[in-house]
Amino acid sequence: MADVLRVALAGLGTVGAGVIRVLDTNRDLIERRAGRPIHVVAVSARDRSKDRGIDVSRFAWVDDTTRLAEAEADVVVELVGGADGPALALARATLAARKGFVTANKAMLAHHGLELAGAAEAAGVPLKFEAAVAGGIPVIKGLREGAAANAIERVYGILNGTCNFILSKMEAPREQGGGRDFADVLAEAQALGFAEADPSFDIDGVDAAHKLAILASLSFGTRPAFDAVGIGGIRHVLAADIAEAAALGYRVRLLGVAEAAGDRLFQRVHAHLVPQDHPLAHVTGATNAVVAEGNFVGRLLFQGPGAGAGPTASAVVADLIDIARGEAGPPFAMPATALADAAPADSGERRGRAYLRFAVADRVGVLAEIAAAMRDAGVSIESLIQRGANGDGSVLVAIVTHEGPERCVAQALERLRGSQSLTGEPLWMHILG
Repeated sequence: MADVLRVALAGLGTVGAGVIRVLDTNRDLIERRAGRPIHVVAVSARDRSKDRGIDVSRFAWVDDTTRLAEAEADVVVELVGGADGPALALARATLAARKGFVTANKAMLAHHGLELAGAAEAAGVPLKFEAAVAGGIPVIKGLREGAAANAIERVYGILNGTCNFILSKMEAPREQGGGRDFADVLAEAQALGFAEADPSFDIDGVDAAHKLAILASLSFGTRPAFDAVGIGGIRHVLAADIAEAAALGYRVRLLGVAEAAGDRLFQRVHAHLVPQDHPLAHVTGATNAVVAEGNFVGRLLFQGPGAGAGPTASAVVADLIDIARGEAGPPFAMPATALADAAPADSGERRGRAYLRFAVADRVGVLAEIAAAMRDAGVSIESLIQRGANGDGSVLVAIVTHEGPERCVAQALERLRGSQSLTGEPLWMHILG
């Protein structure tokens, strides 16, 4: 049996404690699969005295997380979080010390992935991050290794469990607690622990955008480019939108979508109407799902738990097993120096269908004004539906467009900006094609 793989662990929250539990519970199985024992030898966290339900006295304790790179270990696991600060300092120090690095930190990778990949390759050590995207789903390994022979044409999916829980709860039958507006369901999600006290990182699409930037890099051989991701969330989706989508044969999902467009890269996180016969329409609760479309393999679907102590810890330990076996390879599927610097694609030139919802004053001429704005911008209307008056005296108008350039829809909405007929901001959701 080979020597022990010694692991230093930064962060003892639910995932960090979960990593230790996985290693303890499946110790014999992991050793057989890895070909050598994997032992945690040092840990670091904010509070040494906190009861985490595990015995941490058997490990060396390091008070300063950034000094964990100096521990007598072969690999450092970072579960602290944050794009910068101690997590980034620890990553840089670990790679400079020529030690392997495993992280679940999607924000750090989205912002600094190219730098860290270059440092790992220069040092000849592994950089692994299966747990950074979609929790326990092996989508990173699937794209980096399983689909390596394919040109990926598009990658997209449900990348945030909080948003998917809220949307699928809103669409549930009333007898199952559905049919409610966003704010009400968000409060329930917070009470159940599916959403943070400050949920903006999730519901405004930032978390999904971090993950999408990583998936796009792996799929298209481009440098991680979080700043080029168009980001939208779900906080303005109404129960009426969910009901309207269902009547039209769709379900609402927050999707991250990335697609190569020649020498440019399109990346966007936005609410979509998903056809009910598409697999993503049936992904409910806090589940994540990623679809990759390859030119030879066709459509691949990766689905499973996207967060939680067990699934995320499982992905971390899977990376440790790879390292114990000596399996490394370039972090982003090809050498960092080979990653292309793709310019952002112009979303206005993308063609597709759209769902537009307006809250308008209940008076004569409003529909004609909206229709005129669409006509003048070159938007072809497939259907227009007006619902009854709300308590505030406004009515909801929903429009589904024919396929056309997105810039035309943007121009139509700009023409309506400031109109006295509108009582609120319009909602624009793309229709997945």
